Amino acid sequence: MGRRSETDADPPGAGAGATVAATVPAGSAMDRPDRGGILPRMTGTDTTAPIVGPTEPAPISGRRRAVVWALVVVASVVGLVAIHAMWINEQLLSNSTSSQTSAALIRDAAVRRALSGYIVDQIYSNVDVANEIKQQLPSQLKPLSAPAAAALRDPAVQGVNFLLERPSIQALFVSSASDAHRQLVNVLEDKTGLGVTTGNGTVQINLSQLIRQVGTDLGLPSAAVNKLPPTAGVITVMHSSQLGLAQTGVRAVRIASVWLVVLVLAILALALYLAEGIRRATLRNIGWAFVIVGLVVFVARRIIGDYVVGGLTTSTYEVPAQHAWVIGTSTLGDLGWATVFYGVLIVLGAVLAGPTRAATAVRRWIAPIVNDRPGVAWTGLAVLYILVVLWGGTNALQTLSGILVLGALLAAGAYVLRRQTLSEFPDATVATELRPLLAGAAGRVRAWGSSQKLPSGWGAGHSRSTSEELAHLADLHERGVLTDEEFARAKAAVLER
Repeated sequence: MGRRSETDADPPGAGAGATVAATVPAGSAMDRPDRGGILPRMTGTDTTAPIVGPTEPAPISGRRRAVVWALVVVASVVGLVAIHAMWINEQLLSNSTSSQTSAALIRDAAVRRALSGYIVDQIYSNVDVANEIKQQLPSQLKPLSAPAAAALRDPAVQGVNFLLERPSIQALFVSSASDAHRQLVNVLEDKTGLGVTTGNGTVQINLSQLIRQVGTDLGLPSAAVNKLPPTAGVITVMHSSQLGLAQTGVRAVRIASVWLVVLVLAILALALYLAEGIRRATLRNIGWAFVIVGLVVFVARRIIGDYVVGGLTTSTYEVPAQHAWVIGTSTLGDLGWATVFYGVLIVLGAVLAGPTRAATAVRRWIAPIVNDRPGVAWTGLAVLYILVVLWGGTNALQTLSGILVLGALLAAGAYVLRRQTLSEFPDATVATELRPLLAGAAGRVRAWGSSQKLPSGWGAGHSRSTSEELAHLADLHERGVLTDEEFARAKAAVLER
């Protein structure tokens, strides 16, 4: 356990404490401050003298490795709690998202059907519908009032469901639900508010206005609607004996949603600090920990949802309750996806910085731009960052904190990557790496164009004459931009035109 594999070890130059003899040609990338050189400029006439540089540190001890792993595990557990605290704070206790959740609920067909049944039940329970029908019928048909009332129950549910599809009724529901949510949060935060009371030992939400509006739209006489008692549509949320515990829980969630995230970051920072010599592997493990935590969030959401729906509802309302749970925990799902997304991003960054052949090839390929044209590299990264933010595929990318975290991760990764490419490929520049590649590609394109007998002048560089093209190719060949083979092919292509 005290030993580490080659793939776990940080790349050479990542640690400190040992010395190595190295030569740095004057003017190379590592010797040029204007390109972010990481070595001090040599003085004097001997520019190839041995210098003291960092090398791989001593192997990490087994005890310290165990401490690093323990910190990552603790951070993962705390992060899992923090995600659920953030969900409660951002969705269940947030007035800004209450209207969005209410609108999503009333647009759901299963929830609408359940709400329609509840409203009709409230009307039939509080109004003698049979008697109201009896008063409207002629004397010879009055005995049919009771069967008619029973027969009208299912059509009434369908009618209410139809009314709930109307934007005006949906707006009334959203307004009532949002006001009730705001007032309930005021009670939970020990603030005053109308509409939510703690009288008679209960905390109640009053939806009687919605029931009265639906009853009127169904065509019930105003006299019948006025007979609805004040308790019609009153939903008991909790007993006042539970209020003190709920208020304490809300205060704890408010604090935990912020400070637990800070604690997670602090623990992970400590783990990386202690992981000298295996920081890249530790960073990769942190990324996988993020992925695992995100997947655990999905599993916990499903298990808790099944328990809540099965324990608090009957089979009649099981389907709408499941839909309501999915809508009410949508932010939790988004946080899970965001955690997986950040984890994958961290893993890819750690792999890109690793010693594998593929990762080294990628770093060699991007080194000319990253080393020699940092402005272009940062601009490209900024464009990618803006596109991801505009996409906003997760809830984290729709909040300021999530956007800032993503930006910090990308900026830190780009900075570390540039330091590594400057160390590994100090002489990789656009002139020495990309221009010959592009010139060779251009030569191959011109040769292909000549073989396809395209119109004269295609790919030849505007309106240059043959002599000018030959002179230009000779100049490129003399400067080493074109190899002998590329020069021969390009020259043949020009002469054949």
